[in-house]
Amino acid sequence: MFRKTQNGSQLNIFSSVSSMLQGSSYEQYSNDNAWHNMFRQQVLMRIDESIYKTLFAETMGAPNASVRILLSMMVLKEAFGWSDSQLFERCRFDLLVRSALGLFNINEPLPGESTYYLLRKRIHDYQRTSGKNLIEETFATITRGQVLDFDVSGRSIRMDSKLIGSNISWYSRYELIHQTIGLFYQSLGAAAKSKINTFDTATLTDIIAEQGNKVVYRSNREEINTRLQTLGALMYQLVNLFSEADSIHYPTLKRVFNEQFRMSETDQVSLRPKEEITSDSVQSPHDTDCSYRDKDGKKVKGYHYNLTETCDDGSLNLVTNVQVANASTPENGFLQPSVEETSRVLTHTPDNLHTDGAYNSQSNAAYCKDEQINFFLTGIQGAEGRYNLELTPQGLLVTDTQTGESLMASQTKTGTWRIKTDNNYRYFKEEQIEACRMRKQIAQLPSSIKNRRNNVEATIFHFCFFTRNNKTRYRGIIKQTIWAHLRCLWINLVRIINHVGQICQRTCKMGEIIAQNAIFLLKIDSNTNFYESFSILTQILYLFRMFLNNQPLRKINFS
Repeated sequence: MFRKTQNGSQLNIFSSVSSMLQGSSYEQYSNDNAWHNMFRQQVLMRIDESIYKTLFAETMGAPNASVRILLSMMVLKEAFGWSDSQLFERCRFDLLVRSALGLFNINEPLPGESTYYLLRKRIHDYQRTSGKNLIEETFATITRGQVLDFDVSGRSIRMDSKLIGSNISWYSRYELIHQTIGLFYQSLGAAAKSKINTFDTATLTDIIAEQGNKVVYRSNREEINTRLQTLGALMYQLVNLFSEADSIHYPTLKRVFNEQFRMSETDQVSLRPKEEITSDSVQSPHDTDCSYRDKDGKKVKGYHYNLTETCDDGSLNLVTNVQVANASTPENGFLQPSVEETSRVLTHTPDNLHTDGAYNSQSNAAYCKDEQINFFLTGIQGAEGRYNLELTPQGLLVTDTQTGESLMASQTKTGTWRIKTDNNYRYFKEEQIEACRMRKQIAQLPSSIKNRRNNVEATIFHFCFFTRNNKTRYRGIIKQTIWAHLRCLWINLVRIINHVGQICQRTCKMGEIIAQNAIFLLKIDSNTNFYESFSILTQILYLFRMFLNNQPLRKINFS
């Protein structure tokens, strides 16, 4: 049965932590700007528990543990890169962590491990069945509240992406097929295994007795090819003999067979050529959502993450959206959904968008034009062409950058342009003309606009700080999405803490300057004439204006 968490808890005079601390320990514990107090105010208290009501029964069962505390524990786990055992140890014995969770009394109980795992499982299963990501919705709600409270402008945004591997082993083609068959056979019950004939049972027993990489190590290429043909025929029999009701791994078995093998006209199983294997094929039976991508020589079997953040000068900037897809998804596929979700968080459409050349496409350029968004690119994919193309009132002017020769192109019936070369014609399409125009436009951009996108790479660095060998700890796109949003909640919190700290420093500096210039408190008395008083008040207002506009303050000479 769902029950919302009560705001605040009654302090116990004998067990409250604050009553036991003294001196600097008490000051640090009670400091409103300390990370644990900021976490409680900016993350825990902003969690909307009502959206998780659907995970619990309406009338049956005992009341649930605090959803706010459990979700905050998930954030802290990803924030510090803890394991589950480290998380519960910290939550039980670390006073600052308990304060972050709103546990002010030393004897207040913490939700148990089983409760923590059950909520994670319910969130995962609910997204699997309904397609709704509750963690993503929580991230959007928290970030929207932070944007409003801290007056985040959001007129300019930037985005960048990162390929991160899944927590799986790198399998060769044989290892993938070997492990898939073994995993399927081990998941079958005794009654299902009895359907398999004696010969195939012996083959399956040999498969689960030895790992695929060991078979590859002791076999030559011909032996591996022969064994692949045997496994293909075995997989075909298993696919036809069983169904999804027999094993949860049956869909994976069937998918791997269809991707790696094909049936001939004579109903013979044959291995597909490597050229027919797509990048979104199964890379591991333990994570069927991940895919393969080779980007600039970096090979990844995992997922593609896209982060969007605000990038306005002189104000707090926050991560507003996270998109997760398989590794084969191109960067330009993230742009439109990321801008739309960011607009919902900011409650308005941004004016400027800064990306690199990988986000460029005709559809994205048209989308930004329709939404009246200034689309700033730092480059265009592909090498710069030999010819400089410029549309003039007279037609297309083509300049050969190698010879310096300029020619007027003629337009064909199909709408393309062409020029006569030594041996043939050279044709130019509208896409080439537009790419040339955009290169010139990018070259003319001031450095302040060009460099604005670069800082998002620091966000990417912090985002994947706790990954090992560029791999996360998780498998499956749902778990990857949950991890990504929890990491970004912490990144935003750190930025808020730093922003508040800067404001406090400016406030202290303001008080210092006023104290240094305390003379204007003495000059405004009954003996001061109107013009002197007006001058002093004007300079006071100047100090406050500089302070509010986040501009450097200086000592004023009132003599």
